[in-house]
Amino acid sequence: MLSFTEIFKKSFLESFTNPGMDFNSVMVSLLAAAILGFYIYLTYRLVTRKTFYSRTFNHSLWAITVITSGIILAIQSNLVISLGMVGALSIVRFRTAIKDPMDLIFLFWAISNGIITGAGMYTLAVAMSVMITIGIMILEILPVGKAPMLLVINCDKMETETDILKEIKKFSRSNRIKTRAFSQGTLDLIIEVRVKKQQELVRALSEIPDISSVSLVAHDGEVVF
Repeated sequence: MLSFTEIFKKSFLESFTNPGMDFNSVMVSLLAAAILGFYIYLTYRLVTRKTFYSRTFNHSLWAITVITSGIILAIQSNLVISLGMVGALSIVRFRTAIKDPMDLIFLFWAISNGIITGAGMYTLAVAMSVMITIGIMILEILPVGKAPMLLVINCDKMETETDILKEIKKFSRSNRIKTRAFSQGTLDLIIEVRVKKQQELVRALSEIPDISSVSLVAHDGEVVF
């Protein structure tokens, strides 16, 4: 005959065990996570406009969705496994820095889909994914300020800066000197400009005496209003 402590322990553990967890339900959850993870993969590939596209990061988004779903399935199936998994995950340290906030959004999206599909709420996962996609697309097409360009100029005389600024004002709506360096008789300027007639500006600057090189560089930095 079982003692009161053994009966209580057995009933307590059985109350946290999911008897309905079978092979079919597990495969359905993992398949739903894999499909939604692949959807996140495609969305990230279409939305991102980086010069250096991280293929490995995009692959990890799909894997994180499926892995998170498996973790949730394991946690809700047995209390002992859930406690052991929490202890194991508590010692994991992720030291990879996320530099782009959009990458962080996709990473959180993948984890959320894994949690939701692991809990069996497939409709919520699909609805959330569709809404996030629509929101991202709408925000992408909204008119926002265009990032300024960087004008890199190398000239031989310090006095040439006055002529350079006069010529820039003819073509740009606004300009701001970001860097001014003078070394070994040459002047290096980096000027932030907003200009529409890019070719005309570069051509006009290249005709100024004592200028050895002119470069107009676009960048994807933050837009300052």
